[in-house]
Amino acid sequence: MKRQKRDKLQRAHTKGFNAALQGQSKENCPFEELNAREEWLGGWREGREAFTTNGMKAYI
Repeated sequence: MKRQKRDKLQRAHTKGFNAALQGQSKENCPFEELNAREEWLGGWREGREAFTTNGMKAYI
């Protein structure tokens, strides 16, 4: 049985979320395609909010 790949946009969102938790700037977005870039930035914003609200302890 083949494993199904995750959706490209979901991966972009997750990578953005993790980048924010690691303290990376939103300027470091690796995606050039508009949809993927928007998802990455959305994930980055969520990650930044989670980081500032809960602190890093919740994610280590």
